[in-house]
Amino acid sequence: MVVEDNDLNRKLFCDVLRANGFEVEPVADGNMVLETARAVSPDLIIMDIQLGGVSGVDLIEAAKRDQALCEIPVLAVTAFAAKGDEERIRAAGAAGYLSKPVSISPFMNAVRGLLPEASGSPKT
Repeated sequence: MVVEDNDLNRKLFCDVLRANGFEVEPVADGNMVLETARAVSPDLIIMDIQLGGVSGVDLIEAAKRDQALCEIPVLAVTAFAAKGDEERIRAAGAAGYLSKPVSISPFMNAVRGLLPEASGSPKT
């Protein structure tokens, strides 16, 4: 599942993932994240931290408190990387962290590193 309110970034992440054989559920509205995650049960959530109207950090914390979502790894992606941000985001429950702009190779390495070894097409 790709949570990104910027249309170009969301399309880029989804296109790259699909080109690498992943099923993708894009989410533009931060207020729909938890509901969508419960509905689709993704293998991974790629979470923008700077969402309009809601904090990605708050969403990560909420997902980790949710019985249905707490086991899903979260890859946090943010353009506003300041000192201490990575530690704060990981403390919220993110399993991985990337700062934008994201290059394709490190992005895919981070995605693959967080997914369980499974047959078929993983859902992100």
